[in-house]
Amino acid sequence: MPRLLILTTTTGYQTREFARAAEKLGLEVVFGSDRCHRLDDPWRDGALPLKFEKPDEAARKIAALARSKPLDAIVALGDAAAPAAARACRELKLLSHPPQTADVCRDKYQSREQLRAAAMKVPEFARYPLDADPRAMVATGAPPVGFPCVLKPLALCASRGVIRADDPQQFVEAFERIRALLESPDVRAMRQPTSGFIQVESYVEGIEVAMEALVDRGRLRVLAIFDKPDPLIGPYFEETIYVTPSRLARQTQGRLRQTLEAAVGALGLYHGPVHAELRVNGEGVWVMEVAARSIGGLCSRALRFRSPSLGDGISLEELLIRLALGEDVSAIERERYAAGVMMIPVPAAGILTSVEGIEQASSVPGVDEVVITAKPDQKLVPLPEGSSYPGFIFARDDAPEAVERALRTAHEKLRFVLAPALPVL
Repeated sequence: MPRLLILTTTTGYQTREFARAAEKLGLEVVFGSDRCHRLDDPWRDGALPLKFEKPDEAARKIAALARSKPLDAIVALGDAAAPAAARACRELKLLSHPPQTADVCRDKYQSREQLRAAAMKVPEFARYPLDADPRAMVATGAPPVGFPCVLKPLALCASRGVIRADDPQQFVEAFERIRALLESPDVRAMRQPTSGFIQVESYVEGIEVAMEALVDRGRLRVLAIFDKPDPLIGPYFEETIYVTPSRLARQTQGRLRQTLEAAVGALGLYHGPVHAELRVNGEGVWVMEVAARSIGGLCSRALRFRSPSLGDGISLEELLIRLALGEDVSAIERERYAAGVMMIPVPAAGILTSVEGIEQASSVPGVDEVVITAKPDQKLVPLPEGSSYPGFIFARDDAPEAVERALRTAHEKLRFVLAPALPVL
């Protein structure tokens, strides 16, 4: 039986989705996790304890495991595990993105530098240590990138800690707010070296899209272009609705594909998933982010694929596992229906008591599923400090306009009942 190693954080949304896809393919699954190595298998899944912040050490442990349990493929879920997976794949001669590329894609500063060196359109940017004085940066009226600008951490994802500033006062407040976030216990526990910096970028106007793609032995294949119909203009950048296929002009979609292909080449991505964020305006296509991972959270459920030989109902996870195994996936294509997902916004800060209207939201025509991932008594924290959505809504229909309408209608029927969060003394 072929054996698959899944590298995942202990809180990853996607773990169950990949495990389910592996079971469908008849694979034996081994987990590698960033759990505490001093605990004796607390989740009873036999996971290999790893430190993703030490990718070379993690790769050595994976290689040692492979000597007794040979591995046919490795998939990494999320950003944190990608560098360890790339190193282990190099050691075991398995297909993957190169280790250096996995490292660069995790660091917004390094990736910006590499893309700029390749003459790609990226925002102006500057990196500052966490203990820098933001008042000194704007003492002459504006930071080096000018106003408006966007301040962000280098390693956090899902727009966490990303804040727009339009004047010196907003700049100082944003810098101090992000600094407090990066010094919080849950972020410090990630032990990310890039958490010692805050990046400041020029704000880029325009329409933003997400692109889901894969690279198969150096060749890019775009799986979906997602429109983001809600404007992302700040001061925070909470993503809500993704809808595919894109309603942008065919010529614009072609430019998006060409730009992503150039970015993939500039970064050196070779084999594996790609998730990218780009903006389009009158000056062209701007690369905002290219990550060596698949789409986050449960959003992958918005994508279904088919092929003449395998039939319908192929998940993104199954597609990526087949890719990691080295199978020919060139005939697999997205289903014909329009599809979308709403990442349900956090309505307010507080303790979740209950969610009302789930049945009514689920019955909206076009809605496939309403999934509430937040649990009763869980503390909900909005962006920019928050790190997760309370749930997801999925929809399918013949046209993207109908999908967007179904998502918005379903969301209107939900009511999150919150209790005040008591302050920590």
